[in-house]
Amino acid sequence: MAQLWGGRFTKETDQLVYNFNASISFDKRFYAQDIRGSIAHVMMLARQGILTDIEKEKIIEGLEGILDDVEQGKLVISDKYEDIHSFVEATLIDRIGEPGKKLHTGRSRNDQVALDMKLYIRDEVHMLDNLVEEILLAILTIMEENVDTYMPGFTHLQKAQPITLAHHMGAYFEMFKRDHERLTDLYRRMNTCPLGSGALAGTTYPLDREYTARLLGFEGPTLNSMDGVSDRDYLLELLSSLSIIMMHLSRFSEEVIIWNSNEYQFVEIDDAYSTGSSIMPQKKNPDIAELVRGKTGRVYGALNALLTTMKGIPLAYNKDMQEDKEWAFDAIDTAKGCLTLFAGMLRSMQFNKARMKDSARHGFTNATDAADYLVNHGMPFRDAHGIVGQLVLTCIDKKIALDELPLEEYQKICPAFEKDIYDAISLETCVNKRITTGAPGRMAMEETLAMYKKYMEEY
Repeated sequence: MAQLWGGRFTKETDQLVYNFNASISFDKRFYAQDIRGSIAHVMMLARQGILTDIEKEKIIEGLEGILDDVEQGKLVISDKYEDIHSFVEATLIDRIGEPGKKLHTGRSRNDQVALDMKLYIRDEVHMLDNLVEEILLAILTIMEENVDTYMPGFTHLQKAQPITLAHHMGAYFEMFKRDHERLTDLYRRMNTCPLGSGALAGTTYPLDREYTARLLGFEGPTLNSMDGVSDRDYLLELLSSLSIIMMHLSRFSEEVIIWNSNEYQFVEIDDAYSTGSSIMPQKKNPDIAELVRGKTGRVYGALNALLTTMKGIPLAYNKDMQEDKEWAFDAIDTAKGCLTLFAGMLRSMQFNKARMKDSARHGFTNATDAADYLVNHGMPFRDAHGIVGQLVLTCIDKKIALDELPLEEYQKICPAFEKDIYDAISLETCVNKRITTGAPGRMAMEETLAMYKKYMEEY
């Protein structure tokens, strides 16, 4: 068992205890961040006169060699080491001898792992944000192509008022736009460097923490060493942000699943994102959408697990915090996979525009506009509401849409109706007269699209 803290102990740690305590099986993905942080630390130590330039060069050369060998597969990260920090330091000492023993001067594994995690999460936030951008671009393309694609808007999963596919997709653009802004805000808030906090109380060495922070691309050092080693708020924020992203993907997936059903037939999912049945040859299942919906709970679980782990931990560092990594890694990997596949599914999905329009016509989504027609002829809305309700019952009985009901049937119920009622309740009129900001009308939608395009240009 390779460990760097055995001087105080008189016997070996029990193997089961050692295995239970070790983190190398999952924190080995930090190897690049650990080496990057160590190089910055060594550069700072030499700048402060704590190491000689010769020692600095030997250590950096050794660290860069380890990095190259790991990435080229020449060096395997062995589970005989307790954690990635032990692996890097022990390998360095084995390769360059005495200078390698000075690498850990002025730092603890507490601030080292805090740094590694921040560096890793910072990189992952950037990659996650790029994937959110791909979702936004896919949505924007659909919107631009479907400004005049009419469909029913729903409340309570019942047809309510006519909208366009562009308008419906715009709601998801807003959701993922907020996701981008949350990730951006998280990146800004987490971008402080814990290295130099030591175990919890700093160090007596004259470290230049500002210099180390600059080398690693941080805005500056953390301002309290106890918080520096025990802060996991940024992980909770990330898992919260990922949970919201997954919730948005899950809602979107649910609609894709419904729209793909035989009853709706609004969309055709590309074969590459579907599977068949082992027994029913006619089936084409929306598996990717269903899996995204299912995996949302997995990310929620990571957030709840870390919240529960952190809720009773006193200052400063405690071993419980080691539990942060596997949950965070799994949630990040899950969200990245879901975002990637969902974007691909969106880009390849075909929309049945005729079916959508017909569904809006036969769902009485223009009933409100029929009532507004009477209001514009001087009738109180509540009376108009009741009259149109009678019209809808008549249409249901005749199994026709409002725009198929003969004028004489309209006039039997209310003489105020004239021939222009058909223009007033056409889907084009119902949608395009809605011109307030955020509405589905063409004029409003063109203004919104212009803002969205500008937003993506500045992303």
